[in-house]
Amino acid sequence: MTQRRTVTRNKRPRAKRPGQSPAQRRRKRRSQRRGFMTRVLYWGAVTGLWAFIGLAGLFGYLAIGLPSPTDLWVAERSPAITLLDATGTEIATRGVYYGDYVGVDELPTYLPQAVLSAEDRRFYRHYGIDPAGLLRALIANATEGRIVQGGSTITQQLAKNLFLSPERTIKRKIQEMMLALWLESIFKKDEILTLYLNRVYFGSGAYGVEAASKQYFGKSARYVSVQQAALLAGLLRAPSRYSPKNNIALAQERSELVLRTMVEAGYLTEHQRKIAVSSPVALVGLAGSNNIQYFVDWIVDQVPDYVGQPETDLVIKTTLHAPFQSLAEKSIETALARDSERLNVSQAALVSIDRHGAVRAMVGGRSYTHSQFNRAVQAQRQPGSSFKPFVYLTALEHGYKPWTSVTDAPISIGKWQPANFSNKYKGAVTLEQGLSQSINTVAVRISERVGRTAVINTATRLGISSPLEPIPSLALGAKEVNLFELTAAYVPIANGGTGIFPYGIQEIKTRGGQVLYERHGGGPGRVIEPSHAGTLARMMSQTLTSGTGRAARLEQRDAGGKTGTSQEFRDAWFVGFTADLITGVWVGNDNSAPMNRVTGGGLPALVWHDYMNLAASSYPARPLPDGTSTDGPDLRVATDSRQKEGGFFERLLARITSGLGPDRASAGTN
Repeated sequence: MTQRRTVTRNKRPRAKRPGQSPAQRRRKRRSQRRGFMTRVLYWGAVTGLWAFIGLAGLFGYLAIGLPSPTDLWVAERSPAITLLDATGTEIATRGVYYGDYVGVDELPTYLPQAVLSAEDRRFYRHYGIDPAGLLRALIANATEGRIVQGGSTITQQLAKNLFLSPERTIKRKIQEMMLALWLESIFKKDEILTLYLNRVYFGSGAYGVEAASKQYFGKSARYVSVQQAALLAGLLRAPSRYSPKNNIALAQERSELVLRTMVEAGYLTEHQRKIAVSSPVALVGLAGSNNIQYFVDWIVDQVPDYVGQPETDLVIKTTLHAPFQSLAEKSIETALARDSERLNVSQAALVSIDRHGAVRAMVGGRSYTHSQFNRAVQAQRQPGSSFKPFVYLTALEHGYKPWTSVTDAPISIGKWQPANFSNKYKGAVTLEQGLSQSINTVAVRISERVGRTAVINTATRLGISSPLEPIPSLALGAKEVNLFELTAAYVPIANGGTGIFPYGIQEIKTRGGQVLYERHGGGPGRVIEPSHAGTLARMMSQTLTSGTGRAARLEQRDAGGKTGTSQEFRDAWFVGFTADLITGVWVGNDNSAPMNRVTGGGLPALVWHDYMNLAASSYPARPLPDGTSTDGPDLRVATDSRQKEGGFFERLLARITSGLGPDRASAGTN
């Protein structure tokens, strides 16, 4: 049996490592940590360098196109037009209007305080960007579920409003912050606040606190009250929405909120706030009237004809009389609020002109906000019987007298048979009765006798510029005219026969005071013989005393006028005058829908009475022309005498041609 031997391998003995002291182990760990930190710092520096290069490149890219902060002091804009009324009170501004610069130290302390309390309470404690304010705005907006606070500082708003587009993008926001920091590094805080107050938009075309103060209060921002300062500060959040010209109640509400923020910020005491609230802001002139814009549009459209395309700010003194304008607007507003629904009337217009042709009031519609179409100067409508004075004046010029007898009976001209408004006939009536009672058959008979062409020449001579045609229904106002020209054509009747060129601009000058245009009178001279003007005026006064316009009769003042109503009650007019003021009123619907039997002696006469009863009282009570006036040279057209000499042939031609076919226009009524 073989015996197994166990072979034991000899193992190499392990080298004995020298012993390490605790100090050595600590040094080793420190060395390892230093190596790690060195690597972290190295790669951190590399990363930071590349990040810096990347950010520098990004900021450089975004900075392209940013303007120099020094450009803040220069405004690039189109010229503005400031309109004044006849007394020199500012009534409107068109275009971009910047006021004179005023420093923060020139303003009452509560004005910049009102702005700071509402827009940026930490303005003097941040460097253009306010993280605390931004966080506070985010929390407030999240709590309310809507935007109730803005996080932008005044410096950011200055950059955004004046240098950057309104788009909401990350790029624009970064540019805004960059420019804000830039501004803070270049300007002092008071300089930034001065720039802000003098360049931001305050609504109604006004840029800068000085322009806004003059626009709304008629005085420099240096002299505003606490309540006025709060109103101005309140505009900055939403200038158009809070503009007192658009909504005075909303502007007042916003100003009261600003007053509360001033108390919270420590700028006012509660007692001072209550005193300010107890004194509501009163706006200057017609600042609270939006319908004044009809007149403003009419004026601004004429400016290029007087001075070309302006290259500087203009100041235009107009002929508008602010109390008359307010009265005109109120008269129309009251009448339509009372009768619009009942009578199916949606629109009205009014023009008031003095005896020399100056436009004193103009209302182009019920609401400029809803419709900018000026019905006083742009709407062409059938005047109905308000055209008849031109027929009767032509008759007087052909030898007729107020007592001349004319037959009121059925009449046929070709296939056209005009009827009276009442569908009744009176037989023989005087010329004066035919006019005051607006008898259609009488007006047509006279027109046919004197000649339609003669009637057209008379109307044109007095100021009707719309095209007229010698159709049989011409005498009944079948051809369209506008309220402005019709009212202006009545002026020579009221002033004794002197023709006028109606105007609304008295003077145009630059903001620096250079006069570019100044009106020194002018007109076509005498267009009616004084005797004829006086006779016609007296005949037309019967319209108010015993005729169709009795609702317009004035207390203790001579007046004349004429009613007018077109077919199917689509248009109703009353145009009348005293010795000094001539006013026309139209009511109707833009779509020419028939009204509910509204005649010129109804609603228009009532509006005319309400306006003229007060407006005319601004002038001394004077009688209407008596036929002895000698105003101006006789510049009547040379064809007048030929018209009289050729009257027989004209009448013969009219009768021959009247049978050639039916009338192309509908006849007027009362």
